[in-house]
Amino acid sequence: MNLTETIQAQIVAAMKAKDQERLTALRAVKAELLLLSTSGNESSEEAEIKALQKLVKQRRESANVYKEQNREDLMKTELFEADVISEFLPEQMSDAELTEFVKNLIAKLGAEGMKDMGKVMGAASAQLAGKADGKTISGKVKELLGN
Repeated sequence: MNLTETIQAQIVAAMKAKDQERLTALRAVKAELLLLSTSGNESSEEAEIKALQKLVKQRRESANVYKEQNREDLMKTELFEADVISEFLPEQMSDAELTEFVKNLIAKLGAEGMKDMGKVMGAASAQLAGKADGKTISGKVKELLGN
C-alpha cells in the first residue's frame, strides 16, 4: 500500500470515528500529495517525504507564532496536526545516532574544519533524507567540525 492509499484509509477511519481534528490533518496531507502528483514532476517516495516534512515544519512554525501571541487554542491545533502528519514520516534519528553518523561521514570524507562544511552537509543531507531535518544536521556538522 503506497502513502496515498494509506492516507485515504486513515481518512475513512477518521470519518467513521468522527475525529474531526485528525480528519482535517489527513485531508491536508492528501491535498499536498495530490498537488505533488499533478505538478508534472514524477512523484517519488523521496518527494512525498519532503512534502510531508514541509507540512510538519509549517505547522510547528505556525504553532510558535501562536504561542508568542498567546493563542493556546490555535497552537494546540497546529501541534496536533504536525503530530498526525509526522506519523507518516520515517522515524527520525536520535541525537546519538546522528552524532555517530556525522562523525563517521567526516572521517570518511577527510573533512578537517568549517571549510569542508559544504561537502559534509551535501553528503549528509543526501544520505539522511527523511531521517533528520536539515537544521538538525547542520547544527551537528557545525558542532563536530568546529572542534
